[in-house]
Amino acid sequence: MLFFYLIFASKLLIPNYMPVKILSVDDEMDLELLLTQYFRRQIRKGEYEFKFAHNGLEALTMLLKEKDFDIILSDINMPEMDGLTLLTKINEMQNPALKCIMVSAYGDMGNIRQAMNNGAFDFATKPIDLDDLSVTIEKAIEHIRYIKTMQQEHTQLESIKGDLAVAREIQQAILPRIFPPFPENAHQLDIAASMNAAKDVGGDFYDFFRIDEDHIGFVIADVSGKGVPAAIFMAVSRTLIRATGIRGAGAAECMTYSNNLLAKEAVNSMFVTVFYGIYNIQTGEVTYANAGHNPPYLMKANGTIEQLPLSKDIVAGAIDEYEFSDEKLQLEHGDTLLLYTDGVTEATDKDYAEYGEGRLETLLKQQTKADCQQIIDKVKEDVKAFVGDAEQSDDITLLALKRK
Repeated sequence: MLFFYLIFASKLLIPNYMPVKILSVDDEMDLELLLTQYFRRQIRKGEYEFKFAHNGLEALTMLLKEKDFDIILSDINMPEMDGLTLLTKINEMQNPALKCIMVSAYGDMGNIRQAMNNGAFDFATKPIDLDDLSVTIEKAIEHIRYIKTMQQEHTQLESIKGDLAVAREIQQAILPRIFPPFPENAHQLDIAASMNAAKDVGGDFYDFFRIDEDHIGFVIADVSGKGVPAAIFMAVSRTLIRATGIRGAGAAECMTYSNNLLAKEAVNSMFVTVFYGIYNIQTGEVTYANAGHNPPYLMKANGTIEQLPLSKDIVAGAIDEYEFSDEKLQLEHGDTLLLYTDGVTEATDKDYAEYGEGRLETLLKQQTKADCQQIIDKVKEDVKAFVGDAEQSDDITLLALKRK
């Protein structure tokens, strides 16, 4: 079914006014008149264009000058260069859309078989049955159109692949990548983050930015869906939250404003889970709003860990005019707050077993004294070791903030 669909699509993609170029190679001069007379209607309509050579060497010269031949109709037994040698030379051109139909005497089955084994598309026997040859040419044209369609789609896919590579670089570039991000506060604050997309581009993001001398905004988020749509929604969400937060809006106010804009512009019911916090560098207090995101872990300096309460608020971008609420958290000296997306806990091995919160908690209990980058590296290593050779199914994003 797919084959015939592609043939139909190819007839739409390849304009009808482009003739099929056929090169007839034969040392018998009367064949030229025979072909032009039989296919005169197709020639007049511009469907076929015939050219003629009288031996393999002459044909090869024409093929090197004109790269757009579609079908070679070649005799096997010719002077100077026979058809089998010509077929070998054509194969060296590595053009899968160029089809060779070989012609020889009915009793010359050995050479015909060799030609077919060497890659000829089909064959005809002399004296040529022109009705049968017409069917063979039409069959070759279908294959040519199919191949050209595949080549065109391959070119388009390569172009898309190149665009996605650039998009991935752009996406990574808009995320903070310089650590420590606030060197003037390095003695008070440690921050590290990481985002590994499951596809070329991802829907997760993290961010942090200075609001004023004493306050740092930080955020982690996970957009619904995958691929390019999620990446675009991610960029919009990140820009809105940063632009609103950097003006000094409170955590709940920032999420309420961002949600209203996202909900009004959302397409295909897309939404984003967000944890947005404002950290007071001097006091260690965190004011945050959680829009349906995974509750972070508080890794305390005394070696214990606890998970923040589940969010009472909805995801962002789903319903406008929703009022988000503020929550507060106190970081003591040596405490670390670890934020993550569900790509961590829902990572699966080849048997589809999930990494889970239990494994994450066990690991974090061993890392309470580590710095933020070490914690993130350990989590990523542990998840990778767990999934093994299984394909990454979701973006994996982590952000850690430690009060020194």
